[in-house]
Amino acid sequence: MFNFTPLLGAQSSSSASQTLLELDGGVKVLVDVGWDEHFTVSKLNALERHIPSLSIILLTHATTSHLGAFAHCCKNFPLFTQIPIYATTPVISLGRTLLQDIYSSTPLASTIISADSLTESSYASGTSRSHPSLQFLLQPPTTEEIAHYFSLIHPLKYSQPHEPLPSAFSPPLNGLKVTAYNAGHTLGGTIWHLQHGMESIVYAVDWNQVRENVLGGAAWLDTSGGGAEVIEQLRKPTALVCSSRGAEKISLTGGRKRRDDLLLDTIRATIAKGGTVLIPTDTSARVLELAYLLEHAWRKEHSNNGSDSPFKSTKLYLASKNVGATMRYARSMLEWMDENIAKELEVDDAATSRQKQHKRNDSKQAANRENQPAGKATGPFDFKHLRLLERKKQVDRITSTQGARVVLASDASLEWGFSKDILRKIAADPSNLIILTGSHGGQMHRESDQNSLRDLLWSWYQERRDGVALEPGADGQNLEQVHTGGRELEIRFAERVALEGRELLTYQQHLATQRRLQNQTPLGNSATLETAADAIDDTSSTSSSSSDESNPERQGKALNTSAAVANLNRNKSGLSKETLGVNILLRQPGVYDYDVRGKKGREGMFPFVSKRRRADDFGELIRPDEYLRAEERDDIDGHDMRNGGASKDTKLGQKRKWGPTGLQGENGDPGSILSNKRRHRQTNSGDQGIRNGDTLTNGHVEAELDEISDDSESETEEGANGPSKVVFQTHTVEAHLKIAYVDFAGLHDQRSLSMLIPLIQPRKLIIVGGSAPETEFLASECRQKLASTSSEAVEGSQNVVLTPINGRMVNASVDTNAWTVKLSNALVKRLRWQNVRGLGVVTLMGHLTAMAVDEPQPADNVSKKRPKLVKESTEETDRDQKVADKAQHLAPVLDVLPASMAAATRSVAQPLHVGDLRLADLRKMLQSTGHTADFRGEGTLLIDGLVAVRKTATGRLEVEGGGLGLPDYPARSLEGSFYAVKRKIYDGLAVIAGG
Repeated sequence: MFNFTPLLGAQSSSSASQTLLELDGGVKVLVDVGWDEHFTVSKLNALERHIPSLSIILLTHATTSHLGAFAHCCKNFPLFTQIPIYATTPVISLGRTLLQDIYSSTPLASTIISADSLTESSYASGTSRSHPSLQFLLQPPTTEEIAHYFSLIHPLKYSQPHEPLPSAFSPPLNGLKVTAYNAGHTLGGTIWHLQHGMESIVYAVDWNQVRENVLGGAAWLDTSGGGAEVIEQLRKPTALVCSSRGAEKISLTGGRKRRDDLLLDTIRATIAKGGTVLIPTDTSARVLELAYLLEHAWRKEHSNNGSDSPFKSTKLYLASKNVGATMRYARSMLEWMDENIAKELEVDDAATSRQKQHKRNDSKQAANRENQPAGKATGPFDFKHLRLLERKKQVDRITSTQGARVVLASDASLEWGFSKDILRKIAADPSNLIILTGSHGGQMHRESDQNSLRDLLWSWYQERRDGVALEPGADGQNLEQVHTGGRELEIRFAERVALEGRELLTYQQHLATQRRLQNQTPLGNSATLETAADAIDDTSSTSSSSSDESNPERQGKALNTSAAVANLNRNKSGLSKETLGVNILLRQPGVYDYDVRGKKGREGMFPFVSKRRRADDFGELIRPDEYLRAEERDDIDGHDMRNGGASKDTKLGQKRKWGPTGLQGENGDPGSILSNKRRHRQTNSGDQGIRNGDTLTNGHVEAELDEISDDSESETEEGANGPSKVVFQTHTVEAHLKIAYVDFAGLHDQRSLSMLIPLIQPRKLIIVGGSAPETEFLASECRQKLASTSSEAVEGSQNVVLTPINGRMVNASVDTNAWTVKLSNALVKRLRWQNVRGLGVVTLMGHLTAMAVDEPQPADNVSKKRPKLVKESTEETDRDQKVADKAQHLAPVLDVLPASMAAATRSVAQPLHVGDLRLADLRKMLQSTGHTADFRGEGTLLIDGLVAVRKTATGRLEVEGGGLGLPDYPARSLEGSFYAVKRKIYDGLAVIAGG
């Protein structure tokens, strides 16, 4: 049994992805917990209902569309952190930096408390009705909490089958195996293969077959032998889940090189006129490809001393609040990237070692290099020209000056991050340009009134109402840049504001109502309470420095009543006996009795908190992070601990020590902190591209960027802690900048889908992850191709391709007939096993009969040890036992054919050829015996220039050619090429006699 339910992303313009897979035995697998750029909490209602029945969770990509709601679910859904979660190491590391960036960039990620909930709280407390325009925010997860949530994920590697552990409230998984394969879309992106009984499910949403600069192509094809066949593990699954996003997109002629040249030519045409180029991108996935391409383009132009390229006088920036940690993680995961990245690193290391050796041997040349930059190895992500910006004041400083610049900024949706601020400042200048790197369905969102700036600019690009500017490219072709024509562009900014007065009282009433509801309902079905400290002003004098210390009950678990009481005790605040309930027996000293008459649920029993330790058959599970050395750890806020990390006095939330002369350091020295900041800037200057000897046109601006401290940023963030609401401000600007489009989405196109899906040969195809027109287009194409390659009739092709919608379950099971029979001893002695690619294969023919088989009675020995009961029950038990001993049941048994039947069936049985011979293996076998074998075209192997071997879509081998021998080849003097090829084909298959 296999039921498929898309929760988000099916036939929708939203990019969010959430999918529920239900297997036999009640096993439920959730794939992805995605969100869109609007962070609407109501879109998670369907997911919340299924959490108590989930077995495991799988994550595919480190993007907002696939794990944007992960931290929200961990903090606000009680049972979510008790479910085993699996992902690759890059998805864990980059997903952590992504969510930390999101929650520090936009208050909307905290989600707005619904107006209905606030109204119910007002009625329950007897106050006036809450105003519907109030938009109170839930407390967002802190940086430490996000890091803890991602530490709960189990890391996996590619191509290694794994048997996951089920959740505590899940039925047994019954041998479920999950295997991760490279998806090619993002670093660590995954194509999941699930094997459960007879069901073989391949979940492939958002993959890319094209090989790029940083990422290799998806792991569909096995090209080790030179062929182009789908690997055996992903071939012929019972169900293939594929996204339709990009199904109507035609691939660019020229491939990756043409795409890269198009981007660089578009940038060159703008910066040559002194304009600013803004490239909105994500903060953890596709930004690696863009950053690598631009950095190496700048290196190439700077190394050419004879050219007057505009790249030399243009500064290159990457703006994102947590991009430093993202790039540091990328440097540590080069083995997950394309093999050319590792080769580049080896070449750089070899060049550095030769340079050091040359310096030691030639003192004169070493003296000439004294005035040159420090000799640090320039790896793939050790940026020399790309400057990283993590502060808003740094972004404001570069946009306030004139001159050409190229800025990569988060986010691609233009709804949060620095890209929105930069767009507002450069929109009025017609010499500026914004480059969109991904198509967005070609239409505005129809299911909601919320449309992002990205969607609006994309619609302007497709309309082309105000004309198109044609710029000449390096290859002579024209580059299209669409004019905006002075249209009004409304940009809305969200700001977090602390609650005061009546609003704070309403918020406290909401917390009290939620706490009361939690006491009346079981913990597993109740909503998670926020910390009680949220209802108390952080600026109150009753707070102390110890109130910010970590509490183990808050780390990734539901904040139950006991945790809320603990937080209130730390803030010197009391609770009534009604609020405490049965927990008064634990929380108040001297209380030993509690009235349980009329109480239900956990209020009617003594309170007890049991801490479960996660363990398996081999003992308690350990976390490798707990055994790392100090120099191997990365702090949760992105600081590099290998250089000592951040001191305790400068951590967020800790009070700093002030002496008579100002801020003191660890040793009481007032100037130690300032010196530490200067030292931190100097050590990080290599990563941010500011090195001694670099030629800077705006040198004073770059120096001012280094002098910008983090104090003002941290004060702003600390001031917004506690109960808060969101306030929107709308800025309207006249847009005169140009819009260009270069496809850097890294997704499959029409050619990849039409070529690979027939090669995979799924028995069921489920299409999700795209708009309704894209889904219908891909479904119509696949119905024709799969019907022509499958043995089923064309009339049944409608059931082969399924196109579900959000929230509707479809039955994707495949009818499989399987029987269990017993083999007689005489038949087993006659079996002749043959080995076919590591599998034992045998053909047999027998006579099916029903024979009486005695069942073993393991309860005999146990019954002898039972204690004696009353006489009547003992006699009844003995009587039932005698009946059971005599009981015999019939079982199907396959026995040897009688002599009369064997003669009649011998003439009917035909020999069987078992196995699937790959052309790549046939090529190796023929080359080892002296034949020449080369691939010509797609799926054709030419041997000795005479014999052609082709493999059809159904797996049938076709051999064409002559049987004449060639005198030039002594190895074939006694045998023709045609017969040699047929002999090798038969050697690669198991020929089993039918009789």
